[in-house]
Amino acid sequence: MTTAADTPTLGAAMPSSPWPVFWVASIAAFLVSLDTTMLFAAFDPLRRAFPDATTADLSWVLNAYTVVYATMLIPAGGLADTHGRKRVFMIGVALFLAASAACGLAGSVGWLVAARVLQAIGAALLTPASLSIVLAVFPQSRRAVAVSLWGAVGGLAAAVGPSAGSFVIDQFGWPWAFYINLPLGGLALWRGASLLSESERTGEPRRVDGVGMALLMLAVGAVTLAIVESEVPTWSRLELAIMGATGLAAGGAFVAWARKAKAPLVDLALFQHRTYRYVNVATLAFGTAFSMMFMGLFFYMMNIWHFSLPQAGLAVTPGPLLVMPTAIITGRLATRLGHRPFLLGGSLLYACSSLWVLLVPGTEPQYLTHWLPGLMMSGIAVGLVLPSLSAAAVSRLPVAHYAVGTAVNQATRQIGSALGVAITVALLGHATLQRADFDALYALHMALALLTCLLCLPVDTKPRGPSAAT
Repeated sequence: MTTAADTPTLGAAMPSSPWPVFWVASIAAFLVSLDTTMLFAAFDPLRRAFPDATTADLSWVLNAYTVVYATMLIPAGGLADTHGRKRVFMIGVALFLAASAACGLAGSVGWLVAARVLQAIGAALLTPASLSIVLAVFPQSRRAVAVSLWGAVGGLAAAVGPSAGSFVIDQFGWPWAFYINLPLGGLALWRGASLLSESERTGEPRRVDGVGMALLMLAVGAVTLAIVESEVPTWSRLELAIMGATGLAAGGAFVAWARKAKAPLVDLALFQHRTYRYVNVATLAFGTAFSMMFMGLFFYMMNIWHFSLPQAGLAVTPGPLLVMPTAIITGRLATRLGHRPFLLGGSLLYACSSLWVLLVPGTEPQYLTHWLPGLMMSGIAVGLVLPSLSAAAVSRLPVAHYAVGTAVNQATRQIGSALGVAITVALLGHATLQRADFDALYALHMALALLTCLLCLPVDTKPRGPSAAT
């Protein structure tokens, strides 16, 4: 039996074809994912552009974005539900584009970080609204495929970001890593104005939990800062320990606040769903490993094999090309089989790719035989795992909770990304690198992949019968 929560809320009637709406919403989500990883390729160019900035300072060009994005995603999901998905989506796209232009014009690391914060707010507004818009125009029977494809678009963008970024930055300079957002984002803004219909409001406007947001930012920011600065001599071990402890204490306070607040940033009741609970912890582990993989690849290619930036970008390309077709096939099969087989198989394959790059590549460039096999394994693994995590997270939630549930899951992935960047910078951020410096990174990467596999064992999204979709 179809419930009111299952009926589309975007407009009065189902459009003749949902795909034009899908592509408008997905273009914006594509840009957000692209921007998240494209700057992995910009790390060395930014270091040359701002020679007075430390490696730890530059890491905040990435992590200020991810920390704010992760924290803002959660209230943004509620804002989309209560203030109208089209309205929140359009505001998010416009702010993202304006901040992208400001990033490209920034004349110092401080201004660049500030512009990245604004860009993160825009990205956070549009992301959950984008998925809600997609879900609303597809019938229940086709939502699993739509969610998987939406996740695949984001996964592909995140995967091709480093290779696309390396080409754009080498040809036109680091500001174009941001200017490239303007034409596609402008297209999404223009087409969205005419194609999208406003959704019905789903209740009273929710209060924004400022205390919860502050505690979450402090928790993630303090732990990330402690990791990033761990090898910087200006910080003592005691200061770093205090900073890390502060972050952990803020995390505990965040959970305690969420338990008693009337309108908390994160409704802990979401985690009563067993699959949702395990998928989110797995997302944290996989998100950490994902950013470690890409940053580590560029450090290796440019410092051990001495590739140029375009060569390093070209070297990473074959893996991402496998993400989209793998994700599409996975989404179709998951409709019948559930997501667990693909999560388990993909995580194990990701661990194998880590083991390969840990043991096989040496100091002499032998790309086809020493690097490409590991890269192909990682590309297929990302296509299996990344969209499956997004789809599995909301598969058992009521439709009315899709936006907030998706926002929490995406926020978890971004927190993992921030931790992955911090770990990579701490392990590889010094001036001269040797092959042995990468062993700890790849061993930790493999451990996180195996942890993802273990966490996905309890996941259950397999259809339970003809009534499962109602």
